[in-house]
Amino acid sequence: MGVRRLGRECAVQFLYQQDLNPDKNLEHALKEFWKMTEPSKSAQDFAEGLIRGIADKIPEMDAKIKSLAENWDLSRLAVVDRNILRLALYEMLYCQDIPPVVTINEAIEIAKRYSTEESGKFVNGILDRAKKDILRPARHAAGGEA
Repeated sequence: MGVRRLGRECAVQFLYQQDLNPDKNLEHALKEFWKMTEPSKSAQDFAEGLIRGIADKIPEMDAKIKSLAENWDLSRLAVVDRNILRLALYEMLYCQDIPPVVTINEAIEIAKRYSTEESGKFVNGILDRAKKDILRPARHAAGGEA
């Protein structure tokens, strides 16, 4: 498994944990989380970058999910699916070095692994709608060759 995939999976696991048992002290929560999980330093660094970025933007990500998930209340979404969507939307909106289609494919695979096959389809539908609003190439990093 690649470093970024492992980092994303760790980030989703952490977000899931925080969603169910919030710890207002991010540093403490991360320290405790890393005691239970032992990814490579590279995967941990990538995950922490995502986690720290998402931490202050959860209300924004949730509002975006609500706007994209027609006829779905945020509280009705499976906790793992909600956090996969938060992570993926954050990447699509704020991580210019990651092409949106890469983010979408990663999110689908993580949903299939940690949730259900139907979750993969649901996540794909939501993120495909979000991709239409992204004002940069879908298949290349921002500033990359087309």
